[in-house]
Amino acid sequence: MAQIGQILVDVPTMQTNDPYSYAIPTELEHQVQVGMRVIVPFGRGHRLVDGVVVGLSDVTNFDGQLKPIETVLDLAPVLNSELRQLADWLATTTYAFRITCIQTMLPNLLKTQPKRQVWPTTTLSDAEMATYFPEGAPRDFDATKLDEQTVAGLLKLQRAGKVEVVYQVKNQAAAKTTTGITPALPPTKLNEIREAVSQRAPKQADLLAYLAQMPADKVIAQSEARKQANVSAAVMTTAAEKGWLTRSTLEVYRDPFHQPVTPTKPLHLNAEQQVAVSAITTAIDEQQAENFLVEGVTGSGKTEVYLQSIAIALEQGRTALMLVPEIALTPQMVNRVKARFGQRVAVLHSGLSKGEQYDEWRRIDRGEATVVVGARSAVFAPVENLGIIIMDEEHESSYKQDENPRYHARDVALWRGEFNHCPVVLGSATPSLETRARAAKGLYTRLVLPKRAKAQAMPTVHVVDMREQMKIQGDSDFSEPLMTAIKERLDRHEQIVLMLNRRGYSSFVMCRDCGFVLKCPNCDISLTLHMDTHSMKCHYCGHEEAIPHVCPNCHSKKIRYYGTGTQKVQQALEQRLPDAKILRMDVDSTRRKGAHERLLRQFGEHKADILLGTQMIAKGLDFPNVTLVGVLNADTALGLPDFRASERTFQLLTQVSGRAGRASKPGEVYIQTFNPDHYAIQLAQKQDYERFFVTEMHMRHQGSYPPYYFAVQLTASHEEEAVAAKAMFQIVEALKQGLSPQAIILGPTPKAIARVKRKYYYQVVIKYKHEPKLRAVLEQIRQAAQAPARRGLTVTIDSEPMSFM
Repeated sequence: MAQIGQILVDVPTMQTNDPYSYAIPTELEHQVQVGMRVIVPFGRGHRLVDGVVVGLSDVTNFDGQLKPIETVLDLAPVLNSELRQLADWLATTTYAFRITCIQTMLPNLLKTQPKRQVWPTTTLSDAEMATYFPEGAPRDFDATKLDEQTVAGLLKLQRAGKVEVVYQVKNQAAAKTTTGITPALPPTKLNEIREAVSQRAPKQADLLAYLAQMPADKVIAQSEARKQANVSAAVMTTAAEKGWLTRSTLEVYRDPFHQPVTPTKPLHLNAEQQVAVSAITTAIDEQQAENFLVEGVTGSGKTEVYLQSIAIALEQGRTALMLVPEIALTPQMVNRVKARFGQRVAVLHSGLSKGEQYDEWRRIDRGEATVVVGARSAVFAPVENLGIIIMDEEHESSYKQDENPRYHARDVALWRGEFNHCPVVLGSATPSLETRARAAKGLYTRLVLPKRAKAQAMPTVHVVDMREQMKIQGDSDFSEPLMTAIKERLDRHEQIVLMLNRRGYSSFVMCRDCGFVLKCPNCDISLTLHMDTHSMKCHYCGHEEAIPHVCPNCHSKKIRYYGTGTQKVQQALEQRLPDAKILRMDVDSTRRKGAHERLLRQFGEHKADILLGTQMIAKGLDFPNVTLVGVLNADTALGLPDFRASERTFQLLTQVSGRAGRASKPGEVYIQTFNPDHYAIQLAQKQDYERFFVTEMHMRHQGSYPPYYFAVQLTASHEEEAVAAKAMFQIVEALKQGLSPQAIILGPTPKAIARVKRKYYYQVVIKYKHEPKLRAVLEQIRQAAQAPARRGLTVTIDSEPMSFM
């Protein structure tokens, strides 16, 4: 019986969520492996589509003639057993298609159809070299243009480690290469020649001596060999012409670490840090899937706990995965990990070029990198034999993916911890209520770091009532106490961090005669004024238009700018403090590759006095000379119609306050607010997370919100509002029939921003404690939405949404 492949085709619909059976051609039998990508004919038109092999068997339930696999896309699996099982779990829990989950796990490079080359290794025999590489150089690998016998032969060579596939990335990000050399003669012969030429050609003799002591099977970069042997390029060329050495193409990795780091050694731990490291070490030693919450105030030395725990895992021959929430945080954290563990560290985040991403992914896949640091998607890194998983700033909302599959990196990390029998460490100064509640129930082991690592005092926090300030000085972005504190720090040559969680110049443009506000034509949101580009921009769909000088509605010239953004604050600061050097860090100023790192490096080198930015500057930054933090408007998130608004405000204020006074100089914080009596602001002033946790949990209990209830959000969108609304009413009827009376169904209602990118959005939220039929009901809704999807109606299901907006 011929071998049969179970193929998951890359056509994301309900009909293709289960694999199809395909015959494996005789030449490829027992060469095709589970986890490989293949090309298969699909549908009545036999169009060729990509697919992934998820199983191999000798039998099938299909009665008719099986279509054969067209060819393989890879010579080796792109998904290991763990990631294949993870994809199935992810599809079930996020209500996404299996193929979508698989695509999410692959690096961007593999989602395209890049040019591939097969490279011979030094273990290839002369006969194999003549058969498969007749021109003596790497060959293009396009399985659709090669006969099955050649493909089968290359598959065998790959499994034996005799060839490897290199992906040629567009935009000059192809595998980076240099010239490599290997000795062409045995050491005895090289030494004979060296003795003969030593008198008349001493440099050739030096090179021959170097070649004689080189391992016969090792390829060394020619530039490196020249340096070590102290010879010129001409001597190398002569040696190649005389047959003393063989030149070949050697691949070199790009280095995503754009600045050198000074190696560091483990620091002395205080008592609380030692308790934390000991508890985590025990779990690593005993290979237990224990989950830890490291709850430490800002500056308490959580990173050192992470680094020493990673070192324990590495000592045991295991690997480590560390997640950080945003690219903005990655440079400082990556540099600290790199300084401790050197070349063993790989970094994965979307700020890398395709070539850098590709190189790092392969270093991990080949087992060359044993510590992986990265943002959300790094949770899928193909690192094997995990000994520890760390998730820094675990409360951050950026860990949740906002498109299919709508996964939370924390849930994926916990799954991988179970699979690998290793601890998962969740760290934060302000843990999410869900995580802190699980620790209270004993589901996580709570490890507390209550004071700063070097015993520095926590910063003094002042709350400034802007209602009173407006009576004194009118409408201004800077209260008198904050401006006085800024001037004092500038006089002392200390640094200042200012946060305003709104980019752009002004929030909106309004006509003072008729009240007209300029809105986006595609979304129900006002356009934001950006003075750097002299345009009005939509932060949702990217629409851009010229700044109006006359009201489009009543043609009045009394059109004014309202609200404040980072650009406007920067301009105001430059006018009031002409001698101060100011760096602005927001989405607009960090669009270019490496911009985050460059700005932070400039600030760290004291090339600026003031760092002004949005919430991206609130977390993880550690600058010893920062002694003042100012929050220009603490109410930005407080007024949002979202049940997490208070939690997010408290977390943001606590985190940004923690940037002050991290070294020997004491820190001070000024929080400007129009709601000085709100409990989130009062408790952030006291840095009292535990009191906030108790208060906010009481509020959540009264409103039947997470973590007391689970939640699911369903959204329907269409270009016609009536279509979206009708679909959502039908969904609500299905939910009422399928769920118990204990389930709380909110809606249907339009979303807070009802129209985005020309589509209207309606939603319903389900809050529940125990609903055994929920999964089946949601699967039915997903199935029913397939046909309308072809007519432009989209229905999405988000389990445990971060926001109901």
